Amino acid sequence: MTDEALRRLADLIESSRRIVFFGGAGVSTASGIPDFRSSQGLYAEDFEGLSPEMILSKSFFYLQPERFFAYYRRHMLYPDAKPNAAHRYLYELERRDKLRGIVTQNVDGLHRLAGNIRVYELHGSVYENHCTECFASYPMEAILRSEGVPRCSCGGVIRPGIVLYGEGLEPNVCIGARREIRTADMLIIAGTSLAVEPAASMTEDFRGRHLIVINREPTPADSRAELVIRGDVAEVFARLMDRGQPG
Repeated sequence: MTDEALRRLADLIESSRRIVFFGGAGVSTASGIPDFRSSQGLYAEDFEGLSPEMILSKSFFYLQPERFFAYYRRHMLYPDAKPNAAHRYLYELERRDKLRGIVTQNVDGLHRLAGNIRVYELHGSVYENHCTECFASYPMEAILRSEGVPRCSCGGVIRPGIVLYGEGLEPNVCIGARREIRTADMLIIAGTSLAVEPAASMTEDFRGRHLIVINREPTPADSRAELVIRGDVAEVFARLMDRGQPG
């Protein structure tokens, strides 16, 4: 990441009025949460010979709930994780009313913990859980404190508030996310390989002036971008804050 690229990014952000941020697992790695598809990521490790896609599926949840929750507690819950520089920078942009929305593929809830309100969590959140029988709500701690399959007081299974493989995204969340992307004048895509559908295709709705990509590896959006920065988004935004951006 060159100083020139950082300066250009800062100038584009300052000149924009309707910024939307589209992020993935790379946004949270600086908070100690592993990504999915890198060589050290979650998907590089098998669990009892099963792939994460298989374990985190709707069918596995219902057919093998004990094994599902053993994996889920070990690999999906990070109660000590805190927002990093990327989350804090985006909060400041929203506070200044420059950021119109965050569209995230992450389920860690860190954008909301940082204070952001305009968040579209495409794949749900580990902080929102409910009973499959009576639909009572439970915090993440209810799953962490339990053993085996977590149960509601009514006897029903407490279901994590994330979208499992084999399930569709929540329609209203998708509608809101697409609306924000379509009406943005700047779209920042960061910390994502854009490999997961249908979320990745949402970025193609963008018709604004400035498309920015911040990612360690190439993405399908690079060829359309006005500016591509190879690096960690938390480091990029930390440097912007060190420059007094946003003020």
